[in-house]
Amino acid sequence: MIVAIGNYAYDWGSPGQPAEERTFEEAVLIAKESEGKPRLDPASLNPTFSYADDDDRRHHVWLLDATTAFNQLVTLRSLQPRGVALWRLGSEDPALWKVFGRKGSLDAARAEELAEIRFAYGVDYEGQGEVLEVTAQPQIGRRTIKFDAQRGLISGERFTAFPSPYVITRHGSAERRIVLTFDDGPDPKSTPLILDALRDAGVPATFFIIGANGQNHPELLRRAIAEGHELGNHTFTHPNISSISPQQLELELSATQHLLASEVGRHSLLFRSPYAVDAEPETIDQVRPIELAARQGYVNVGMQIDPDDWKRPGSDAIVKRVVEAAERGEGNIVLLHDSGGDRTQTIAAIPGIVEELHKRGFEFVTIAQLLGRSRDAIMPPVPPEEQLRSRFDGAAFAVINWAGAAIDWLFVLGIVLGIARLLFVGGLAVYQRYRERHRVFDPAYAPSVAVVVPAFNEEKVIVQTIASLLACDSPGPLEIIVVDDGSSDATYRVASESFARDPRVRVFSQANGGKPAALNFGFAQTTAEIVVALDADTVFTRDTVSKLVRHFKDPRVAAVAGNTKVGNRINLLTRWQALEYITSQNLDRRAFAVLNCITVVPGAVGAWRRELVESAGGFRNDTLAEDADLTLAIRKLGKHIVYEEEAIALTEAPDTVRGFIGQRYRWMYGTMQAAWKHRDVLFRRRYGALGFVALPNVVIFQVLFPLISPIMDLLLIGSLGSAAFSYSHHPEEYSADNLWRVLFYYALFVSVDYLAAILAFALERKESWGLLIWLFWQRFFYRQLMYYVAIKSTITSLKGVLVGWGRLERKASVQVEA
Repeated sequence: MIVAIGNYAYDWGSPGQPAEERTFEEAVLIAKESEGKPRLDPASLNPTFSYADDDDRRHHVWLLDATTAFNQLVTLRSLQPRGVALWRLGSEDPALWKVFGRKGSLDAARAEELAEIRFAYGVDYEGQGEVLEVTAQPQIGRRTIKFDAQRGLISGERFTAFPSPYVITRHGSAERRIVLTFDDGPDPKSTPLILDALRDAGVPATFFIIGANGQNHPELLRRAIAEGHELGNHTFTHPNISSISPQQLELELSATQHLLASEVGRHSLLFRSPYAVDAEPETIDQVRPIELAARQGYVNVGMQIDPDDWKRPGSDAIVKRVVEAAERGEGNIVLLHDSGGDRTQTIAAIPGIVEELHKRGFEFVTIAQLLGRSRDAIMPPVPPEEQLRSRFDGAAFAVINWAGAAIDWLFVLGIVLGIARLLFVGGLAVYQRYRERHRVFDPAYAPSVAVVVPAFNEEKVIVQTIASLLACDSPGPLEIIVVDDGSSDATYRVASESFARDPRVRVFSQANGGKPAALNFGFAQTTAEIVVALDADTVFTRDTVSKLVRHFKDPRVAAVAGNTKVGNRINLLTRWQALEYITSQNLDRRAFAVLNCITVVPGAVGAWRRELVESAGGFRNDTLAEDADLTLAIRKLGKHIVYEEEAIALTEAPDTVRGFIGQRYRWMYGTMQAAWKHRDVLFRRRYGALGFVALPNVVIFQVLFPLISPIMDLLLIGSLGSAAFSYSHHPEEYSADNLWRVLFYYALFVSVDYLAAILAFALERKESWGLLIWLFWQRFFYRQLMYYVAIKSTITSLKGVLVGWGRLERKASVQVEA
């Protein structure tokens, strides 16, 4: 058995008429206001009192409260029901919860706990109008409890102090007066048109501005003031003020107030809550922000005439709703919007609203006029002693505006440059492929070839690398020179013993001097015309050497860049690197080969004309990108550097985040060093596309773009977060216009990536198109790692810090196709 008990009141009025149901709170407030004296009826043990209403009619109120609930629970315990229900939530005596649903004895001590009464619900309103003022704070009520120990029941109750809720007094009710108010602006499209419509109609209005919007368009604030309108505070970012902290609300109001002072030279005492949540507060949580705003001197402006213009019902419907509500006397203040979506219907409705209400004898006024106060009283001018601070505030807001505009322009510039680069690089890459497919090479060209392999702690991979080289086809004599650069492992021993009987392989060892020193040492050990260099973790395919060498028949060719691919596609990170090699590095080399401005012959697979390397001074150790440094030095000699897509090298890419960051940090920092070292080629006609295309490309797309790209990602994340928050709190009023705009531009930005990737894969038809599945997700993790590397490298370069060679752990994970 489940037993339900009641906790509310019945107000009996005229004889023969049904009783009016009231909450406990309403009944107590009636007793307080009418000086009624609730007492416990000795027969029924129910509280009751009488009072006379405004028409001097007698009323008798009977109520069920915490004392009746106590007695009912005592009685019910003998029946042992399965449960006890309460009718009805929201109407009960809040002291009831000290005993209802709680375990323990129901004795005199528990009964005494019911003496204190705190209202948990409701707000008491007085007066008429839509301008709200908190005029009384909640008061704790008290009653004396008489407990009958013999029966175990409460037998007496007397109120010694009535509890009271917040009391809010309404102001501003006036016959045939209307105030037009506009929320959420200013908006660069809608607000000027609304101001035009108001000017043409000759009526004033009050604009409740969002500070962030006003900051972006201060000229509209100044225009509104100049044309006789009022400005009110609608917070700075439009949060739900009942769900934020008092400190955040204070900051929201203060920021908007400082904006108004700096831009229009006035403060504003007018405040309206976002989303109209607290236009008529009903709970304590909703009243407290209003109270906080009032303590700061604000007048809280509500509204009773709301045509829901944000739902876009049509301009005629907006006019009809406003006019009918005004005629019914529902209120004096009309809520409209000048931002937050398409406001064309609102704009079109203004002339109709003004015309129809004028016909009916309504006067259009401002909030100040509605309250019978002057404009300066509602919007006081900034006093002389605060004007200097206001100017500083204005300068600060101007800087913030400039920064915001700069971010917007960077976003647009990024998209424009990305598309332009795609068209430029893509077109050149397609042409390069066509040209190479129709190039004829001399099969009789057979120069001597040496392959130099610098190695440092490469015992796990060195044998595989040398074996792949011995299996390569070569048009002429081939020798392999391995230089162990002071390894601390068994690299030298493993290489020497494994190939001791092959005269084509010579293994040397030297004290550790770094990769450039090892390469120079290897070049010094050969007289071959062409020298191929590769990293010790790299594996060549059978025809890689022959494909590289065939280009040197042309005496203008000084170096050939091969096609580096990731050979250990074993996890997500290595697959993302494989994507980058195909869609970025190799696509660029194709395009720049046409313009003879390749900036780096990769250390993993590249061939050099030995005598030109020597004349350029060999590999230098003053940058971490010795391959890029030498490439630029040789190109400055006026020679050609070409790309061979069929000279494939499979390299072992880092398969951990830590290893990846370390490698790319060295690459990025080394690239910056090389670009700075050869900055004399910039925009010099004698160096052609190297100075006008290649080096600017390095600066813009390898350094600056990674630095600004995080801003674009953060903008997307911020927009999604803001949209989710706004939609979750107010789904009906939410406008997705701004979100769709951001998503459109971001989608365009991402589309450039996809188009470039599709083109790159189309040019390398043997590649697995399945890699493209990972391209979208690459932007949300891999790109962030690249951003971090770019930022770290830039900071290091600005500090002038020296960076040494790092160490990448080799795992011999390159997979070689049979």
